[in-house]
Amino acid sequence: MSNPMFNSAVPVLASLDITKTIHFYCSVLGFTKIHEEPMVYGIIQRDAVQIHFWACTEKHIAENTACRINVHGISALYAECQSKGIVHPNASLQDKPWGTREFGATDEDGNLITFFEEIQ
Repeated sequence: MSNPMFNSAVPVLASLDITKTIHFYCSVLGFTKIHEEPMVYGIIQRDAVQIHFWACTEKHIAENTACRINVHGISALYAECQSKGIVHPNASLQDKPWGTREFGATDEDGNLITFFEEIQ
């Protein structure tokens, strides 16, 4: 019997309005809607990354939720997010001591999305 192997992880973030959240990620960050059940659950995808959303009525939960997305082309993505005004004011593009270049962006619900790329 072989050992199980984990393949990927999918974040499930809080959404105050599933329809508006999906629209934000699709129009601002280039994701595609996979599933939408208003006021219940949503799924989006861009390339190999999926994000799921659950309906939540308490904004403080979303404002204390985050995920990290590994990307290629971090500088171009940062410029794109800056031009759209979604870069978190305390999370500009910077190199981290653990070997990544990263920045944070917030969605309309307050979720923090940290985009990172491994430094070669």
